Amino acid sequence: MKTNKAAIAILHEFENCAKRLSNGKLQSYKCPAGVWTIGWGNTFYENGSKVLEGDVITQERADTLFLRILSQFEKDVVFLLRTNVNENQFSALVSFSYNVGSDIDDDYIPEGLGDSTLLKYVNANPNDPKIRLEFAKWNKAKGKVLNGLSRRRAAEANLYFL
Repeated sequence: MKTNKAAIAILHEFENCAKRLSNGKLQSYKCPAGVWTIGWGNTFYENGSKVLEGDVITQERADTLFLRILSQFEKDVVFLLRTNVNENQFSALVSFSYNVGSDIDDDYIPEGLGDSTLLKYVNANPNDPKIRLEFAKWNKAKGKVLNGLSRRRAAEANLYFL
């Protein structure tokens, strides 16, 4: 399954290519969580290396990186799902994972989608209305509620239930 255009629009709205230099290139910046980020909200490159302070890329590289990283999150969501979901549900979960992480590890600490109550509800019943509330819980960075994250989670939940 692939991420649909509606979710890509959400990703591009909230993961905008900030910090554009006068020459048109994109420079790394710290996101609200304090992580170095570049392009479409990427915190790492195709080879797994982390984005660092002072990194610079072109818009073309940002677009290519976005598609490669998005593809990995799609694979992660497929791996984590234990039930059938529709295209909007899948795409909303990919957008969510792209932002908070896939959390595919062996612990039970909810650091992203993998160990989240959101995923547990989806896998138990993908039409459970409590899923909307689970999206909404992921609206903080460094313990502080951020309006942008609240709006993003609402957009993802709306797509999920479309």
